[in-house]
Amino acid sequence: MDDSRALFVQIAEQIESSILDGTLPEGERAPSTNELAAFHRINPATAAKGINLLVDRGILIKRRGLGMFVAEGAPESLRSERRQRFAETYLDPMLTEAHAVGLSASEVMEMIRTRGHR
Repeated sequence: MDDSRALFVQIAEQIESSILDGTLPEGERAPSTNELAAFHRINPATAAKGINLLVDRGILIKRRGLGMFVAEGAPESLRSERRQRFAETYLDPMLTEAHAVGLSASEVMEMIRTRGHR
């Protein structure tokens, strides 16, 4: 766990990563609040807050009496969210700076291709 971010956010991100890497596939039961709390030695309310972030986004679904399960389409939904976040976090600022220094999109692409072969 990382002290720079809220624990419940880190819990949600760990579950997201498990979904994306396939260790927690669609339709599978997600770890319970109590399992997460015991594993990370945190308050169950904190673990529940992380799980609820994913429920609110439709990544996990509640099955009454059974627990939380990975929603159908969750991996692609997460990939789409992360691609968008990647573009906003990295590409937009890079393209703004490229424009400021007079680089065209094709010049930027060539720089990426060249550096990608290192």
